[in-house]
Amino acid sequence: MEKVIIIRYCEIHLKGKNRGYFEKVFMNNLEKSLSGIRHEIRKPSGRYVVENFDEARTDEIVARLQKVFGTHTLSIAYKVPATMDDIFAAVLAVAPEAGSFKVQANRADKHFPLNSMQINAEVGGRLLEARPALRVDVHAPQHLIGIDVRENGDALVFCGWIKAAGGMPVGTSGKGMLLLSGGIDSPVAGHMIAKRGMTIEALHFHSYPYTNRQAREKVEELAHILAGYTGGLDLHVVSVTHIQEAIHKYCPAEMMITLLRRFMMRIAERLCRQTGAQCIVTGESLGQVASQTIEGMTSSGSVVHELPILRPLVGFDKTEIVERAREIGTFETSILPYEDCCTVFLPKHPLIRPDLAKVAEQEKKLDVEALVAEAFASAELVEIHR
Repeated sequence: MEKVIIIRYCEIHLKGKNRGYFEKVFMNNLEKSLSGIRHEIRKPSGRYVVENFDEARTDEIVARLQKVFGTHTLSIAYKVPATMDDIFAAVLAVAPEAGSFKVQANRADKHFPLNSMQINAEVGGRLLEARPALRVDVHAPQHLIGIDVRENGDALVFCGWIKAAGGMPVGTSGKGMLLLSGGIDSPVAGHMIAKRGMTIEALHFHSYPYTNRQAREKVEELAHILAGYTGGLDLHVVSVTHIQEAIHKYCPAEMMITLLRRFMMRIAERLCRQTGAQCIVTGESLGQVASQTIEGMTSSGSVVHELPILRPLVGFDKTEIVERAREIGTFETSILPYEDCCTVFLPKHPLIRPDLAKVAEQEKKLDVEALVAEAFASAELVEIHR
């Protein structure tokens, strides 16, 4: 009786003639997630099975696999020869001592002498005899015992399904550039867009010496958490101190955030062209803060000429975003009290509904190209591994 882990995928089965491509990317991501752990992965029809691993690391393997986008559910199972006696021995190993249960068999091997309903009845009857404290409930059982009779003469027996990340395999939907601040929203936006199969790189703006090293370390930690889902990512760190100082010197205070966001978008688009990213991803939510009104988004978006701007959180309220941040494990890091660049020279009354013509007029006071070039010259690359 060998312990194995069953991996079931999400939307890949809907991909028709392209299914093979998605399955190949998914397999590569699974292998990457288990790097450093002895294992083998094989692929019977419609699922993947992890075998020949150190059973002492079962929990660690499950935790890693849960974060692989494209994974729907997991089950810790036993692989046994496909005979009723061997199957029942495995059932006894996974079944509870008491409570209600249901047996759910799947017979992929149509040569097996019993059909699925007969397997359910046979195993259920034996289990009731072996464990009198159990009872059958086919509608709302406390425990669901799965039996999967495969075509190769093996059977997989398990009790319970472990929810995983869902979505599509990372690497099947292009590449995006995530504007990653130290706040709650942008890591959630990155997680959501990666869940749809997009490879992400991240761009972080800092204002050293007005912001400290701890603020950067906080962002690197957020990137590490995201990398656990994406298989790793590149973090680009760019200084905008000189841009903020120029805006503070030459432009009205209330326009600081509006003008800074426009510079961020210009830098992001230029970095996209350099790295091959096909879109800019932000954590903006409509109306959440002064710069995220429709007028503010129009202003910042108007300087991006070639690429789409994706805003996965645009219709979310703060409570929903916080819930997701807690689920993916970024919330506690995001609320650490280290300020990001947007708090530098923050005006008392930032512009809420900027007029595009007036913003453009104020921007003429700045050497936009030179400021962007200087920011680019400060760029650092941090490779974040899962």
